[in-house]
Amino acid sequence: MPTIIGVIHATRVAVSPIEAAFEEHWPEAEVVQFMDESLMRDLDEIGHLTPEINERVESLADFACRDGATAILYSCSAFGPAIEAVQARLPVPVLKPNQAMLDEALALGGRIRILSTFRPSGPSIRRELEALAEQRKLEVEIDDSYVPGALDALQAGDPDTHDALIAEAAAAGSRADVILLAQFSMARARDAVSRHVDARVLSSPESAVLALRRMMGAPVNGHALAANGTATAIPAQHLSA
Repeated sequence: MPTIIGVIHATRVAVSPIEAAFEEHWPEAEVVQFMDESLMRDLDEIGHLTPEINERVESLADFACRDGATAILYSCSAFGPAIEAVQARLPVPVLKPNQAMLDEALALGGRIRILSTFRPSGPSIRRELEALAEQRKLEVEIDDSYVPGALDALQAGDPDTHDALIAEAAAAGSRADVILLAQFSMARARDAVSRHVDARVLSSPESAVLALRRMMGAPVNGHALAANGTATAIPAQHLSA
């Protein structure tokens, strides 16, 4: 039976980072990508999750399963409660965007900074991290910061400004053991951030792909580069109930 990973996006700037992570760490997996960019727009306008938004987030997972997905990965961290509902309901593995990265962060140090370029993502990840720390009886200091203008720059085709703004925010913030880049789209800025801080810098795509590979029982032997084929992006307007 082929391994088909359904990746669910709320913005197209998250597509390239996850493609790169699969190409490097799990090229054998077949990746099918599903996208509804209106989810991010609506959440940003409303400012909080609603039952209607949650239903749309969940329906994308249902469609992925009907399309043959053997596991599901979400790439936007702002929809945590809806993703948890999917995890509880569907019979296939479902991974939150930052689930693996948060596990790694808690193992690395007690002072953790979260940087986000989409305002709802930082608080969402912070809540997840606090819950995990409490569950594991760990003392942590968590700070989350929003980096204005960075996502706009990336969406406008200016990745250098995107990376520079995130690196500047990292350098200007409080001292930390670990810095987390809250969204998949921020992964490209990891090297720039690392040059400005002493902390360990983590991004989600690599951690998520390796975690999924372990969950699916595939061996993780080396990081050889190979072609991953064409990842099929299916816009929301083409999804049928």
